[in-house]
Amino acid sequence: MENFFLKLSVMLVPALMAITCHEVSHGYVANRLGDSTARSLGRLTLNPLKHLDIFGTLMIFIVGIGWAKPVPVNYNNLRHPKRDMMWVAAAGPVTNFSLAAISAIAMRGVYSIGSGLAGGGANALLEPILLMLAFSVYINLLLAIFNLIPVPPLDGGRVMTGLLPYRQAEAYSRIEPFGMIIIILLVFFTNIFGKVISPILEVGIHLLAGPQSNLVYTVTRFLMR
Repeated sequence: MENFFLKLSVMLVPALMAITCHEVSHGYVANRLGDSTARSLGRLTLNPLKHLDIFGTLMIFIVGIGWAKPVPVNYNNLRHPKRDMMWVAAAGPVTNFSLAAISAIAMRGVYSIGSGLAGGGANALLEPILLMLAFSVYINLLLAIFNLIPVPPLDGGRVMTGLLPYRQAEAYSRIEPFGMIIIILLVFFTNIFGKVISPILEVGIHLLAGPQSNLVYTVTRFLMR
């Protein structure tokens, strides 16, 4: 039980920040492009309670990937619906990539400070921060990469719809009602994580974390086992 609460204390803040910022970014970009639905419903806030999906949050701790309540976007309110919906969708993964980069820079800084300190008390204070930053690199990269799978309703599917010509985009968007079934089949009945997501994730971790890449892997293995 003690081990569970230790893991929870490290994972909770980065996980909530990752999924909350992901959703807020969708609403923020939609608002800038003409749709104020999220703003009018009070969803343009970093308060995680406004976005929390209990089951989606629990899944982060169980399988390492989760979700929040989707921010509502009214496609018809956008000034250029087809093009603008692509930017609204892309905002989520871009935000997660940005948070991963910021976390990696901060992690390198905290690691350097800790390495230069001799005092045990100072290192004990820095260690939980370092662990949370390392997990933040991992969870934000994973959410960004996973959401770029080109199957609607994932963000990658909506970006793909925006890139296709109108006729093909209309045909492609028709798979959205079956999108979650397709995603579940991909996740549980194919090796998409091992063959596609994990290699991209490893490249991202090495690019961002550099010499501290092993720290990200070590922390993640400990938290997810």
